[in-house]
Amino acid sequence: MAPPNPLPHLPWLIVGLGNPGKKYNATRHNVGFEMVDAIAESEGISINNVNFKALLGRGFIGNVPVMLAKPQTFMNSSGESVGSIVSHYKIPLKQVLVVYDDLDLPFAKLRLLPKGGHGGHNGMRSIIDRLKGSRDFPRLRIGIGRPPGKMDAVNFVLRPFNKQEREELEFTFERGIEAVRILLIEGFDKSATVVNSTKAMEQLG
Repeated sequence: MAPPNPLPHLPWLIVGLGNPGKKYNATRHNVGFEMVDAIAESEGISINNVNFKALLGRGFIGNVPVMLAKPQTFMNSSGESVGSIVSHYKIPLKQVLVVYDDLDLPFAKLRLLPKGGHGGHNGMRSIIDRLKGSRDFPRLRIGIGRPPGKMDAVNFVLRPFNKQEREELEFTFERGIEAVRILLIEGFDKSATVVNSTKAMEQLG
């Protein structure tokens, strides 16, 4: 008698936050978009469908089905898109990874957390609202550093990166891709250990 087929994996939803349009390309607030683009490129997934107010791509990381999403609603309404995708595909919240920029993390540092509040980030605030107030979904935060001097945070997050920062970010995206692979294939704890350890940062430094 043949062994039963293993249950199919439910898909993961990986959401990168940003603002649509050329004006916002390559700005600090859009590193979530860029991280998702980097994942798509490394895994051979094309993000070319438009649905649920998002650019969507479907594929696999290892043997795990994934959906990659870049909401096109503008940052402060990201939850409209994410909430619709989650409810339509019945994706468990523990399999919804949101990738976004964080002013409170040092530049180019990554932090993977199993859940949490919005920390003043309007995109995250919108998502939590649309998920009926639930905060129980993982997130990958990408540090963009603090504004210099007395610069307003709003102006700072809409600034592009300089050449040196760009080079550092490439390493960050490589680590992010690796973190997502480990997360989906080996689980949250293993991934968080790799991402959040200072040792891994030192090896890159």
